Amino acid sequence: MKNISAIIIAKNEEKKIAQAVRSLSFCSEILVVNDESSDETEKRAQEAGAQVVTKAKVDFAEQRNWAMSQAKNEWVLFIDADEEVTNELQTEIAKLQSEDTVVAYSLPRRDFFWDTELKFGETQKARNTGIIRLMKKGSGSWVGAVHEVFVPTGEVKKLSGYINHNSHESLSSFIQDVNEYSTIRANELEKQGKKFSLLELIFLPFVKFIYTYFILGGLFDGAAGFVYSFVMSFHSFLVRAKLATKLYV
Repeated sequence: MKNISAIIIAKNEEKKIAQAVRSLSFCSEILVVNDESSDETEKRAQEAGAQVVTKAKVDFAEQRNWAMSQAKNEWVLFIDADEEVTNELQTEIAKLQSEDTVVAYSLPRRDFFWDTELKFGETQKARNTGIIRLMKKGSGSWVGAVHEVFVPTGEVKKLSGYINHNSHESLSSFIQDVNEYSTIRANELEKQGKKFSLLELIFLPFVKFIYTYFILGGLFDGAAGFVYSFVMSFHSFLVRAKLATKLYV
């Protein structure tokens, strides 16, 4: 597979964007969609070899669908600004042969947090099952205001090479992201007609922590696994609390 358009959605990612762009050097087009960054994201992306277009985000799915419509090539590869394509995955994608029924590929992702590779807990599904990030243009669409997913219209195959996800360089940045994403999610649930439930507010965060930390084995990732499970459970609490108060801040 030779002609691929790579797309990165970015906002205030001046520290990471260049590394992400450089990992896409095997693609014939690299497009960074700049969500009105206030730092040097655009400059760093251009210096690394990407074309940059600016578009304010309505929600994450809308942003990705719009970006996909701008791609010049038939196949589109999405990564985030805090991700990079490993050499193994680059080689694997380059060797892909076109198959009539296959419209998308699921790529496994390794998550790193606090200098720890997370192998268990909430992140293990992306690691083991993969997430759809390489797709034929027009073969489906992105859905979801946050934690969006690609819904294909045909067969999906899984590749073996990894995307590396270097998330949340500090606890404060992690909490800032959780605050932002919980706001978007609460808004989305309200638009869908979701009603506030006191039982969900009280019990869902606790149940989620037990599930991700103990049942999915987050405890085996050490301190990083505990913090990750705890903060993501706090995300569930914030979503329900914001849904109850309508204070989306």
